[in-house]
Amino acid sequence: MSSKVFKHWPTLLLGVFVFAVLLVAVFTYQVNSTEFAVVERMGVMQDTQPEPGLHFRLPYPFEKITKYDKRMHCFGGSEGQIEETATKDKKNILVGIFITYKISDPQVFAKRMTTFKKAESELNIWMRGAKTMAFGKYDLNQILTTNKGDMKLNAIAEEIKADIAKKAQPYGLEICSAGITTLNVPEAVSSSVFERMNQDRKSEVEKLLSEGEKKASEIKTAAEVEQLEIIANAEAHAKMIRSEGDVESAKAMEVFKQDPALAAFLLRLDSLREIMKGKTTLVLDTNTDPFTLLKSDADQLDTVKPGNK
Repeated sequence: MSSKVFKHWPTLLLGVFVFAVLLVAVFTYQVNSTEFAVVERMGVMQDTQPEPGLHFRLPYPFEKITKYDKRMHCFGGSEGQIEETATKDKKNILVGIFITYKISDPQVFAKRMTTFKKAESELNIWMRGAKTMAFGKYDLNQILTTNKGDMKLNAIAEEIKADIAKKAQPYGLEICSAGITTLNVPEAVSSSVFERMNQDRKSEVEKLLSEGEKKASEIKTAAEVEQLEIIANAEAHAKMIRSEGDVESAKAMEVFKQDPALAAFLLRLDSLREIMKGKTTLVLDTNTDPFTLLKSDADQLDTVKPGNK
């Protein structure tokens, strides 16, 4: 009897192991860090949110576990991804948009959406409505323009995001961002768009030329004013120097009038000093001024000393 038991021992161990695995599978569940788990017990959804890790549970159908990806999703629309949209000035453009979203409240999402497929079906409807509404507020030249200051694409994207977020929030969804993927014009509109863009470029060039001419005129005027100030200052300085020179000259003339001989002597001395500066050799009569100063009878100038007056 014992030999028969030992003979079937591996089979018994395998059976126990399989039974244990089944018990674990039936009475536990695993939550990953990238998942939400929604617990529905006896048909009543539980408010508590299980943390990542291993958890015990009642077997189905007493307790139902539904898991949702908590990561951000990017959605570009399932229908009419790129379709014609009318602007405020009744011009048609081809527009494609996208959004990024994630679950903000898994219990609400499980009640109202149940699946991502249904959620994206609703999002597609909201996206088309928000796109039509946002682009319909602006003229074509505010959407397609070479002037970044006039371009309203960022404002349009923010309006689309706000519109969809308002509708998605009651369904447990958070809209993280919205953007424009495609922006084209039909052939019928292309020629008018290019003509308007050329006009914008021409206006910009004319504006830059006008600003350049204005700046050049300001610089020229400033230079002329500065030149006049410099000339006026120079003339005033010259007049002051001439005035000072006239005063000094008048003083010297008064001195010379008092002693003409001294004045004549100083003039001859200055002349001799000027001649002796150069290296030119001249042969002149000693009776020629100012060389009379070199004659032996120059001591007659003693009469000009203050003591001999």
